[in-house]
Formats: sequence, C-alpha cells, structure tokens
Amino acid sequence: MPDAAPHRIAFLDWIRGLACVLMFQTHGYDSWLSESARHTALFGLSQLGGTLPAPLFLFASGISLVLVTARALQKGITPGQAGRTAMLRGAEIWGFGMLFRLQEFVLGRPYAPWTDLLRVDILNIIGVAIILMGLVCWLATPRIRHLHTTANAAAGVVPRLRYVIAATAAAALITLATPPLWTTHQPRWLPWYLESYINGVHNLGAPQSWLFPIFPWVAFAFAGLAFGYLVFSAWARAHEAGAFALTGVAGVLFVLLGRWLDARPRQLYAVYDFWHTSPNFFLIRAGVLLAIVFLAYAWCRWGAALKGFAPVTELGRSSLFVYWLHIEFVYGRFSILPKRSQSILAATAGIVVIFAAMVAVAAMRNRMKGRGPRALAFWRRTERVAA
Repeated sequence: MPDAAPHRIAFLDWIRGLACVLMFQTHGYDSWLSESARHTALFGLSQLGGTLPAPLFLFASGISLVLVTARALQKGITPGQAGRTAMLRGAEIWGFGMLFRLQEFVLGRPYAPWTDLLRVDILNIIGVAIILMGLVCWLATPRIRHLHTTANAAAGVVPRLRYVIAATAAAALITLATPPLWTTHQPRWLPWYLESYINGVHNLGAPQSWLFPIFPWVAFAFAGLAFGYLVFSAWARAHEAGAFALTGVAGVLFVLLGRWLDARPRQLYAVYDFWHTSPNFFLIRAGVLLAIVFLAYAWCRWGAALKGFAPVTELGRSSLFVYWLHIEFVYGRFSILPKRSQSILAATAGIVVIFAAMVAVAAMRNRMKGRGPRALAFWRRTERVAA
C-alpha cells in the first residue's frame, strides 16, 4: 500500500488529540471538583465525555497497526513477520504501562497499596490489544510462499478481506462474551491479577468500571483494525472522500441500531448492564467513533487542522507522553490544584492550564525529534505528520 496522503494520516493524530482533550476535562473535574460541584449537570456531561478517550485511543491503535504493517510489507517483511513484530510492539507498550504503574506507586508512597502495581490501566490494555491484534493477523495470514515477496504484498496479494473478517469476528466475540464474564461466568478460578485482565476485578472480587480489561475494551481496537483495512483499501484510496462519507453514515446507522436493540423488551443476558457491558452500548460507541473519524478527516482535509499551528494534532502526535505527564499534575502528588475542593470555575481554569501546558510540551517534543535547536520554534508547522 502506498503512503497515505497527509490528511489521511493527520486525521489519526487528530482523533488521538481529541482523546487527550476529553481526557483532560474528565480527569480534571474528577480530581478537583468539590463534593457539592459533583452534583451538577456539568459534571455528569464531563463523565459522559469521559467514556470516549479510551475507545478513541484503542480504535486509533487498530488503525495505526494497519499503517505500520503496510510499511513493513513494503520493506520486504513477510505478513507473518509483521504480525510477530506487532506483538513485540504490544509487549513494549505493556511494559510502558507497568513502568507507569511503578512510577505511580513510588510517588504515591506511603499511601499507595502494592496492589496498584498490578492495576489494569489504559496503557496496559493498549499493549495487550496490540499483542492480540498481531496474533490474529498472524493467524489470519495464509501460508503461501509467493506472499513473501515485497512486490506481491504491496500489490495487494495479501487478502485484506481475511483480516477484516478476522478483526470483526474478534470484536464481536469480545463484545458478546463481556456480560457473562462480568456477571454469571466470572473466571474466579484465576488469580485476581490475571482475572483483572478479563473483567477488571482487581483485588476487590467484583468487576470495577474504572479499569480497562480485555472484555470489552479490546473490541474497540479490533474494530479499528477492521476499519483500517477497509479505509486503506485500493477502492477507498481511489474514492477517498466518498469512503469517509460512508464512514460517517455507517456511524449514524450503528448508533440507531444500538438504540433500537436496546429498546427491545427481551434481552439475551441474565444480567444486563447497559453502561458497562452491553453489546448495544458498544454498537453505539462504535458508531460515535466512526462519526468522529469522518469529522476528523473533514477537518483535516477541508478545515484548518493543517493550516499553521494545530494544538489538537500536536497532542495526538505525543499522546503517550502527554497521558503519562498530565496524570501527575491532575491526580498525582504534583497536582496543580488541591483535590476535591474546587468550584466549577476554578477546576475549569485548571483544565485550561493543563491543556495549554500539555500542548506546549507536546509541540516542543514533536520538534525535538532530530531538529536540534530549531525545536525552540514550536509555533512553526511540522514538516511531517507522523502516523
């Protein structure tokens, strides 16, 4: 697959950046607002917006894996090797997640319990998701000798449809298996630190909605993987605007389908929890993600996203670094505001400060990659938008 056009790659950075912005407001209000300020419509909307960052990051990781794999194939790496390389990259991200947990534990001493070291957070599950996606791609790759040539791989001999079907099936399986694994069929025979990767029980005996287990979160990564193979297909490249317009239409249809299914009087599961385990809610959120992708593409192609300094895109290009850094200034020991004691106005001001600081740090970091002293000119446009 030839290199994608700049706006095709920029939309991916933009949705990561949007995830960062939503994450800032969610974490900021959650950490800083006083008890009385939590009983307001604003806080409820903030928490609702907080349901999007994790799906956006995971969905983007699936799309990114398609781009990375395509570039690997162009360099002569076989599809099987590309899958194994993806698994190694996932293990690296998981390792970053464990380092982050270690940092939080050390900075939280003497109050942080040792069990926090094994908490399933978003970085951990992104790493696990990449490992599982690489494994599924490796298993879905046909064992044919002529696929090992770069020319054939670049020409599209690798059956893209197989990957789309495999990724879609994996997303559906994870989504449908989530309700019983959280309720009637919890794998209690596993140690809690392993069961937590299945349903997020941690060491509390019951699934915790603030954690990020495989079920259901990795389904969003597989949805992104299937979407990536579709949107970077030969037809979609030839009909780019139409392909993304269809993405937006599909997003609306997914939302309507999820709402229609949820309104049915009969449900499939003994215990039904719409907000945490429902496949219908997954459909709705997947539809919202597709709609956001269309809007991000439109903004990056016809809007101002690539004209001059683009703060959201800058955040997206350093989303891992920004996530790691902002936590300490919102939840950690170096919080810029006293926790659980702020008015809505004060917390909002804190969020604006965090946003500005993270944009500045991300812009500086993005320009430090091989540019030396020129990195100080962070107001200049980047020469290349990274995938």
